[in-house]
Amino acid sequence: MSDNSKILERIEGVLEEKVRPDLALHGGNIRSLNCEDGVYRFQLTGQCAGCPSAMLTTENLIKSALLESIPELKDVVLVGGVSQDLLDQARAILRGERPCGSE
Repeated sequence: MSDNSKILERIEGVLEEKVRPDLALHGGNIRSLNCEDGVYRFQLTGQCAGCPSAMLTTENLIKSALLESIPELKDVVLVGGVSQDLLDQARAILRGERPCGSE
């Protein structure tokens, strides 16, 4: 078994224990794409795919859980995330502000 395969197996364990239960509460899941040179790439699926909060979920839940549990990882990257504009609008809404362009 290659080092990347071993790390992916450990990643799946962390996802099952710490990440998927929270994503499932929102009707979503996570799909592993690959892990190369210490960089894990994934996509969010279900209701989490394309969600304006996907980048926040990545930073606050997925990335932190994986980097804390698997020190060999250098980075955790969401593939096919949302645009920066949509993310900024979601942040504004969460802060109770009116996003740019709303009436």
